[in-house]
Order: sequence, then structure tokens, then C-alpha cells
Amino acid sequence: MSTIRYTEDHEWIRDDGTVGITDFAQKQLGDVVFVELPQVGQKLERGEPFGTVESVKAVSELFAPASGEVVAVNTELESEPELVNEDPTGEGWMIKLKLSKPDELKGLMDQAAYDSHVKRATE
Repeated sequence: MSTIRYTEDHEWIRDDGTVGITDFAQKQLGDVVFVELPQVGQKLERGEPFGTVESVKAVSELFAPASGEVVAVNTELESEPELVNEDPTGEGWMIKLKLSKPDELKGLMDQAAYDSHVKRATE
């Protein structure tokens, strides 16, 4: 099973480069109605915006949790953006990166640290 790391902005990334938003983030957004994602081949730097998620409540930018080249985009989200709500860490994944700086993952939160981060944010 792959390891998942988390950003303070509520994105997750697996060690295979798959990226999405967390369950906490999708709950905060409410019903997702549109997802805008980058093109395959786009190069991203850690922290750089790579797309947006639009919900009935708000539009939120998505930020790259690590640097790399976009090698896959979840095109299912074009017609089924609700997958982000239904399965944010599974079928609702957004992009896959070919990591250019894999060591950046070490600077992200593990599950326990992310859970503490969310708890502090909701207190």
C-alpha cells in the first residue's frame, strides 16, 4: 500500500505521485460541481496552483503538493465532479505527477500530523 502525505492546504499525494483533496476539504466545500485541472505535460513546482474546484459554496484553488510533470489527469471528473465528494482519496483523484523532487514528500504531514492539523483548524 502506498503512503499518503498531506499539505496544510488539504491536498494529499501518494508516493506514486497521485494527487487529490482530502475528505476534510471536500466536506468543507460541499457539493463539487466543477473541477478544472491542468493538461498532461504541464510542469508544476511545489505550492504552485494547478487547478480549481468549484462547489455550491465556493471556488477553491488547488496547489501542487510536490514538484513534477503532470503525466495523467482524471478525465472522469469532467462529467462526474461529484466523485471528489464520494471518494476523495480513491475515484476522486485529480492528477498524477512524475515527481522531479521526491524528497519534497518528506516535508509533508503524515496521517497523524494531518489529523492534528484538522483538529486545530476546527477548534
